[in-house]
Order: sequence, then structure tokens, then C-alpha cells
Amino acid sequence: MTPQVRTFFDPATSTATHLVFDPAKGVGAIIDPVLDFDPKSGRVASRSADQVLEGAAALGLTISWILETHPHADHMTAAGYLKKKTGAKTAIGARILDIQKHFKPMFEAEDVSADGREFDRLLADGDRLPLGELTIEVMATPGHTPVCVTYRVGNAAFMGDTLFMPDYGSARCDFVGGDAAALYRSIQKLFALPDDTRLFTAHDYKPAGRDEAAWESTVAEQRAHNIHAHIGVSEEAFVAMRKGRDAYLEPPVLMLPSLQVNIRGGALPPATELGHVFLKIPVRSSLEG
Repeated sequence: MTPQVRTFFDPATSTATHLVFDPAKGVGAIIDPVLDFDPKSGRVASRSADQVLEGAAALGLTISWILETHPHADHMTAAGYLKKKTGAKTAIGARILDIQKHFKPMFEAEDVSADGREFDRLLADGDRLPLGELTIEVMATPGHTPVCVTYRVGNAAFMGDTLFMPDYGSARCDFVGGDAAALYRSIQKLFALPDDTRLFTAHDYKPAGRDEAAWESTVAEQRAHNIHAHIGVSEEAFVAMRKGRDAYLEPPVLMLPSLQVNIRGGALPPATELGHVFLKIPVRSSLEG
């Protein structure tokens, strides 16, 4: 069966949040939702998430799943907010435990479980989730992070940051647990899907020469035209390219605040005794004396 997809693009974080649904049963899933955050003022808002809810309501949908392709480092997830609003279950790749264990001591986040309980379901390769008369198939696609999964629903696959649009290429692999060779193999896994499979990315950074955001391609288009990973590019060449590029990339602007929320399943850190909520910025000083 063919699912229906509606996408909501957030220009502030270049994030594409996807609403995939079974129109016959009126059941949907939200993939990679955004919680709005202004780093200048510290304000958190739900505008982007509310747009998705409004879109779902207009279609008469019940939301059953809130799915993360991985713990994003460039935006906060709205999974916690959407769970409260819809009662839907949250899910992410099972290796979120690795990321929680790494960042829990860095942020002194004693409330973080490090066993994934912040999410309702931890997913492994081959897991299947119901979506009305449709089925969500989980494909492990690590490389960008060890957590990364792709959600395949009929002829659509939601691949997070594994690939971007063909004219932008592939994801960086210099985050915790990233692995360029693993990413190459994950891309080949996607390339083995039928040529007409629709591939949806979680971000679009609009390379020079393209003004409009885009987030949907096909396996055939990616195999033929992806500037980093088209057919004919060897694993050795891809790994060398990826390592060379990653060595000069700056961390995402929202990486530190985002990870503190995202390893908590979309919850903010607990309030202090005075009722204040803080996001911590670990300082690495090179000052002498």
C-alpha cells in the first residue's frame, strides 16, 4: 500500500518533519519533529510542532507514533511535547543508550537513565510497527551516528541524515560513534531498495544554485546523481572524502542545547529548587595562567 506524506519545513533549523499516514484508517506517525528554541533569549516554543498537529487534525488523523531517526545535534525534538498532546508512543534506535551514556556525565545529567527509558520503544533492525493497514519497517542505517535508523513505509523511506538531496550529498560522521565506512554501507542498503522508492531526508541546506528547500528524491535519483555516493564511488573513496570534509566542519550551533533535550526524549532538564530550568554549556578553556 502507498502511504500519504505531508512535510513541514522549519527554515530556522533546515529541518523537514514528515507526517506519514494511512488515509484509509486515519492513522499517522510524525518523524523528526522540531521544538523551537531561540538561543539568544533561551525561549522554547511549540510553533513548528503545532503546525504538524494542525495539519494532522485537518486530515482527521490520529497520531500513533512519534519517531526519531537519531538524536539530532542541530535541533531540539518536540517528541515530548507531541506525546503529551496526542498520547502517541515515542521510538528511536536502540543505540540511543550509547549516546546517553556518553553525554550524561558531560552535562552532569543525573536524571538521564542511560537505559533508554525516556522513549517508549527502542528499535532494532527489522522491527515492525503498525500504522493502520500499513507497516513501518525499521532499517538500521548507522554511520552519521550509531543510533540512525530509516523508517520504510510502503514505497517511502525516511532516512534522517543518512543522505541529503543528491546535490548536497551525505551526512558528516564525526559525531560520537560516527563511522564513515558504516555510513557507506548504510547508503548501499538504501540503494538496494526498488528504484522508485521515495527517499525523504530530515534536512535540506540548499546548496549554492538552489533557492527552494527540497526533501524528497528516489533511489534511482540518488544512485545516479548523489555527489558523494553515486554508483561507482568505492567505499575507500567515500571514506577518504568524508573524513577530509569532516575534519573542517564546525559543530552545529545548537548541538549542546539540543543533545541535552534529545537524550531526554524531548524533555527539558529538571527545574532547580527555585523553579529555573538550565541548559548547560561545558567550557573547554585554552587560557593559560
